[in-house]
Amino acid sequence: MPAHRALLRAGFLLVLLSLVTGLAIPLFRNARLAVAAHVTSLLGGLLLVGLALAWGALRLSAAQGRWVRGLFLFGTYTNWGATCLGAAWGTSRLTPVSGAGFQAASWQELVVEVLLVSLVLAMLVGAVMVVYALRPALVPLRETTLAGKN
Repeated sequence: MPAHRALLRAGFLLVLLSLVTGLAIPLFRNARLAVAAHVTSLLGGLLLVGLALAWGALRLSAAQGRWVRGLFLFGTYTNWGATCLGAAWGTSRLTPVSGAGFQAASWQELVVEVLLVSLVLAMLVGAVMVVYALRPALVPLRETTLAGKN
């Protein structure tokens, strides 16, 4: 499957997961964080769709393309998973606004923290790679000669 098509499919799958998460909000321990999971995964799915549509404009080697795809897929899906876990467990250390009034076991807080920090790093690296891949192409300098001068 071509890279852009795989990203497009993954993006729409994440949108679908977001919609299902939205239906399940009342079932989570922390409904505010469940709403955050719903909204951020919807945006993540749209980000993947946008990346798929822009794929042809990126100047990436095959290896760089695999890294960009992997980083964005990891980041967007981990964002959905980590915030759903946080909503189910009631974590609050890295989500103090959405998690206000909740506290989970230390190991649960740690799991969500590791996932959130790792996805942030992945998304930052992926975004830098995409910005670099959208750099203008180098245009070879043409020799110009003025009339009468060689």
